[in-house]
Amino acid sequence: MTNRSRRLSSAAAVALALSLSLPIVGAGAVSAAPTPSAASTTVDARAGLPRPTGPHTVGRDTIHLVDTDRPDPWVPSAGARQLMVSMYYPAPPAAGGPTAPYMTTEEARLLLQLRAPDTTVRPEVISGVRTWAHTDARPVHGRFPLVVLSPGFTFPRATLTGLAEDLASRGYVVALVDHPYENAGTTLPDGRTLPCAICAPLPEGGPAVVAKSRVEDLSFVLDRLTGRHPAWRHARMIDPRRIGMGGHSIGGNATAATMAADARVRAGVNMDGTFYAPVSDSGLDGRPFLMFGTRDRTVDEDWDEAWAHLDGWKRWLTVAGADHGSFTDVPLLAELAGIPDTAPLPFERSAVLTRAYVAAFFDLHLKGIAQPLLDGPSPANPEVSVRLP
Repeated sequence: MTNRSRRLSSAAAVALALSLSLPIVGAGAVSAAPTPSAASTTVDARAGLPRPTGPHTVGRDTIHLVDTDRPDPWVPSAGARQLMVSMYYPAPPAAGGPTAPYMTTEEARLLLQLRAPDTTVRPEVISGVRTWAHTDARPVHGRFPLVVLSPGFTFPRATLTGLAEDLASRGYVVALVDHPYENAGTTLPDGRTLPCAICAPLPEGGPAVVAKSRVEDLSFVLDRLTGRHPAWRHARMIDPRRIGMGGHSIGGNATAATMAADARVRAGVNMDGTFYAPVSDSGLDGRPFLMFGTRDRTVDEDWDEAWAHLDGWKRWLTVAGADHGSFTDVPLLAELAGIPDTAPLPFERSAVLTRAYVAAFFDLHLKGIAQPLLDGPSPANPEVSVRLP
C-alpha cells in the first residue's frame, strides 16, 4: 500500500471514529442543480439519513445467499461462502411496514470497536439511525434496471444505504452486498455476527486479492438474482439486460474487476477506490465506466493507468472538498455526533452530488436518458470537475 493510500485509509478511519452518540445538530436543506438528477437533499433530524429524491417510495428485503460450490476464502473452516444482501426496490406511495433498521446492534458494536475503540458510544445509536425504506413493502409493477453495490474494505453494507435508497426511489432495483469477514461484522439470519477475519493483517497478496475475491461474490449474486430459480421473491422486477454495478473504495475496484470477468454488467462506477486490481490493457469491451473521486486521485498513478485503459464511454469526476468517506454515509455518523466533519465539503452537499452524478450515469447507460450533467462542468455544481476523453 502506498503512503498516499495509507493517508486515504486514515482519513476514512478518522471520519468514522467521530461517529459518537450525540443527536444531529445544525442540519438543514441544501439546494443543488435545478435538474431532477441534482435534486436537493435534506437531512432530517428525526430520520437520520437524507430523504430519497426520486418519485417512488422504497421497499427493502434482506436475503441470505450461500455458495455451496465455494468455500469461504478467508475462513475455510466456516464452510460455504455466505453473503448477506439488502434488496431495495420501488414501492407504491401507500407502502406499509416499518422502516428498515440501519444495521444490527452487534454489527454497530463491532464497527465501533474496530474504528473507534476508545469511544463509550452505545452501539444502539448507530444501529438506530433511521432509514426511509419499508420492510415487506409490496413492489410497484414493471421491470427495472439492477444496480449492485459493494462497500469499502472493513465497512458494512449499511454505509451505502443512503445511495441505495435514493437509486431505488428513482426506479432501480438495488442489491447492496455484504462481504463477510471483510468488514467489521455481518449478522446472519441465525443471529450470529461474523467478525472481520482479514482486517489486520491483510491476506497474502494484499488488497488486490480482496478485490478479486469480490468478483466471485458479485457474480454469484447476479446468478442468484437473475437465474432460473432466483433467490429473491420479487426477482421478476429485474431486467437482466440492464445491470449496473458500483462500489466505494475497494468495492469500486471490485466493480471494474467484475466487469472484466462478467459481461452481464453493462456499466460501472468506482467511488474513490484504488485500482489494486488494475484495468487490463484490453479495457472493458467498450462498456461505460465512471471514475468518481477526490482531488487526491488526480495525482494517482493507478487512476491514470485505469483511465488510459478504459475503452468505452468514460468520465473522471473530481469533487473538491471531498475526502475518502464523502461518497458514503460515514460523514453523517460524525454529524449525528455533533462533531464537525473531517471533509471541507459538508455531508449534505456531498450526498447531493454523489446521488446526482451516480444516478445520472446509470440513467444514461441503463435507461438511455440523456444526461448533460455528465458532459462538462455545471455552474450549479462548482465542486465537480469533469474530465472528458
